[in-house]
Amino acid sequence: MLKNVRFIGLDVHAESIVIAVANSGDTPAEFLKIISYDCSRLLKELRKLAKLSDLRVCYEAGPTGFGLQRFLVGENVSCIVVAPSLVPVQTGSRVKTDRRDARRLAHFLRSGDLTPVWVPDEQTEALRDLERAREDARLAERSARQQLLKFLLRHERRFTAGKTNWTQIHWAWIRQQAFDQEATNCVLADYVHAAQQAGERVQRLTLQIAQCVNDWALAPLVQNFQAFHGIQLVTAVGLSAEIGNFERFEKAGQFMAFVGLVPSEHSSGGSRKQGGITKTGNRHVRRLLVEAAWHYYDARPGVSAALTKRREGVSPEVVAIAEKARLRLSRKAMRMRASRKVPNKIVTALARELAGFIWAAAQATKLNI
Repeated sequence: MLKNVRFIGLDVHAESIVIAVANSGDTPAEFLKIISYDCSRLLKELRKLAKLSDLRVCYEAGPTGFGLQRFLVGENVSCIVVAPSLVPVQTGSRVKTDRRDARRLAHFLRSGDLTPVWVPDEQTEALRDLERAREDARLAERSARQQLLKFLLRHERRFTAGKTNWTQIHWAWIRQQAFDQEATNCVLADYVHAAQQAGERVQRLTLQIAQCVNDWALAPLVQNFQAFHGIQLVTAVGLSAEIGNFERFEKAGQFMAFVGLVPSEHSSGGSRKQGGITKTGNRHVRRLLVEAAWHYYDARPGVSAALTKRREGVSPEVVAIAEKARLRLSRKAMRMRASRKVPNKIVTALARELAGFIWAAAQATKLNI
């Protein structure tokens, strides 16, 4: 049935596409040609090889995004985007070229050894970009604030009127600082301006996220995730946009492994050794889960008024899952603290179990997609 199928490996770059072809059977994959990055030109080359319905195409996920995949699928070409870290590598090979990469993709596409990544729809990808832009803005804000604090420390200016930085009292103290040298005052003003601008950028992107969620197909998922202690709008949007289709994980353990929160292992014969977490898969989701898990580390008993409000309109089934997670993870954190576990290890263990509860809540969410 597949005797007429041809397998195409594409090594895609910003300016060029390297094409390799593997025919059905066991003949080696062959390099075809290098063309400029042009979707129409690529489609023309593919038509020369076989009927479009007889082609199987793949390329690695990378900075060029999913536009090429969407174009080919729109032209009825079977095309997948594969995870670069899971493409088999020939042991001992010390030569890497674009042509070899394309041939390797074609070969392993034919053998079925490639792992495709989930390709989001355009709206979900747009929300993902917006959420990641806010993450970049938050990192820029943290950097700007650290630069301001280090500058003040170099000039023996220490904040002692409170225990927490970046409160209104702290900002008022910063604005009161003055130096003898005009150049130093200019530096202070610049650092203050940069920190304030970075904070305003974070607030602006947060507001835009809230506005764009309303007509999103995954909006019910966002609402349900906010029923969890430690998960508010931005985290819920990040989890939804990064994962999208939770149904591709048949079990909670698969989702935990996908986000790299399961222990690494090296076993051979009768020996079994486990190490730290694998840290594979989506690092953005892993970060969000770890940040949320910190809220369970020293959680107070009871449900806060803010959490009660977030649970309004959420199905009783999802609320029950979220409440079970709150009680279980809080007790687990208490037991692990009592046994004097390292805080980072405790939070990692909490994040792993939280991932399982998130998966369960996603399974209970009804989506119209």
